[in-house]
Amino acid sequence: MTELGRRERKKRQTRQSIADAALDLFLARGFDAVGVKEIADRADVSVTTLFKHFPSKEALLFDEDAEMESALVAAVRDRPAGQSIPQALKNHFVGAAAGHADHPLFGPFLRLVESTPSLRAYQRTMWIRHETALAHAIAEDIGAPLDDVRCAGLARFALEARDVIFGRQDREKAAEELFGLLEHGWAADQQP
Repeated sequence: MTELGRRERKKRQTRQSIADAALDLFLARGFDAVGVKEIADRADVSVTTLFKHFPSKEALLFDEDAEMESALVAAVRDRPAGQSIPQALKNHFVGAAAGHADHPLFGPFLRLVESTPSLRAYQRTMWIRHETALAHAIAEDIGAPLDDVRCAGLARFALEARDVIFGRQDREKAAEELFGLLEHGWAADQQP
């Protein structure tokens, strides 16, 4: 057991070292100006090892992909009794915004992704995958079929709301308003 623990820790350290090296190089010179060999050299691993941890160059920037998906699903499955799914998702995104958006590299990271077409496409593909996992978790929770359109819609709207929330100064207020809309619906005569 101890050996497996050490091995797993070493894998995580290697993965983190590769991701950190990639982020540093990409932020310094741009995504397209950096090759995977240079990243591997900076992380002191082989290119083969790099690709054992990350399936593509784009994946190097989204190293928390699996954790993000698990956290989204857990926000639905592990929410307190009586809390609605939109409220649980709002709380999740407010917490994520507080945890990430104030990090000094978050702004430069977002600018890098937005300015690089292949990174925008990769991020969109990642969100679609998360959307499917989230929609399935919602469907399971309410006892609906996995392809239920309401669950798919709520998942899509919630994930799209994240981008709107992160783009606002008052993220908590933006989250409250957007997820309130998801919870209660739209009324044309609503006043801000």
